[in-house]
Amino acid sequence: MPDSPTVHASSVLVGPRAILIRGPSGSGKSRLALGLIRAGKAGHLPIGRLVADDRVQLEASHGRILARPVPRLAGLIEARGVGIRRLAYEAVAVLGFVVDLAASDAQRLPTVREREAVIENIALPLLAVAAGEDPLPMVLTWLGTDAAVA
Repeated sequence: MPDSPTVHASSVLVGPRAILIRGPSGSGKSRLALGLIRAGKAGHLPIGRLVADDRVQLEASHGRILARPVPRLAGLIEARGVGIRRLAYEAVAVLGFVVDLAASDAQRLPTVREREAVIENIALPLLAVAAGEDPLPMVLTWLGTDAAVA
């Protein structure tokens, strides 16, 4: 899909659907992705498998948003302070959720409208995480598990 638009984000398959992790540079997108992958390996999620890191290709198809890695970055993820690592990855996944990191509009008790992201005219559940908050426990709780992951 060389003509598909890309976004500065990461994506991880966490079950039948993937999470799109958005946020400014340095907000912890790759760190959250690695945490979700570890949670999958530990059995806290049905699966935790990398789709893409840094750049994600998005495509609307039949009322769904498909996420793919940019070919030259497929299987690569940055572990801050460690470097670039190669991991197994999914070539394509259907998005089911969006997490916005360092969100200036994150609310303690968001309204229904504040819990929705619209991508290509398709609404997806949204979790906005304020800067300075640890997103992994919030995301695990949001996905239906309150397992603590180190």
